[in-house]
Amino acid sequence: RGEERRVGSYVEIMSSLSHEKAKIEVRRKKASATATSSPAVPTVKPHPRPSDRLNPKTINAFGNPLSEKSAFATAYAKREIPCRLVHGSVSHKLQWEQPPKTISFDPVLIILAEGLRETKHPYTFVAKEGFKELLEVEDAAEKAIPLVPKVIPKLKAALAHSDAEVFERGLHGLVQLSAVVGPAVNDHLKHLLTSLSKGLMDKNLKQLITDALQRLELHGGKDCLVIIKSKIPTYCSVYN
Repeated sequence: RGEERRVGSYVEIMSSLSHEKAKIEVRRKKASATATSSPAVPTVKPHPRPSDRLNPKTINAFGNPLSEKSAFATAYAKREIPCRLVHGSVSHKLQWEQPPKTISFDPVLIILAEGLRETKHPYTFVAKEGFKELLEVEDAAEKAIPLVPKVIPKLKAALAHSDAEVFERGLHGLVQLSAVVGPAVNDHLKHLLTSLSKGLMDKNLKQLITDALQRLELHGGKDCLVIIKSKIPTYCSVYN
């Protein structure tokens, strides 16, 4: 009888363990099925604050000024550009540390052209206004013509930028340079016309680019027209 009781107990234990294993397996399968069928929880992005739209992109006033990535920002921090932004109640202006006519265009004009593709304040204003004002000095043509091969690649980079405001600054810079150096731009114009041709497909830029091409033609003459037509056959001469 004792042997029978031990056998019975063993059978009961094994039966209980088998039953418990079966329940655990059922729970495991249910958990697996639930995890598979549950949709992924989407990542909720924070809503932009109203101030994000009102405040322009600016440099970090408390950061290390020499840690900026761009060459222009580094040059500005090192005061290699002899001017500073003066904030006004209505508009901003540049204050030159010396009369612009006494400034060496090499390398300042080249650095300012580099800055035309900046996207943060005050670099955007300093580069745009500085480039314009330097080209307005009395003997600008004499100083700028030898630097055209160095300035054009900087303008090309701005014209190829994805930011529309950077593109516009590059376009204005090209027209300003052309007005000063005239046909000296012609030999380099073909490197810029690809970006202008693409920009013509944007209805917001089409008229701006057309006006710029006409001014380039006026400054560059008949040779300039031939170059423009070779890359943009649909262009109509300003004289038509």
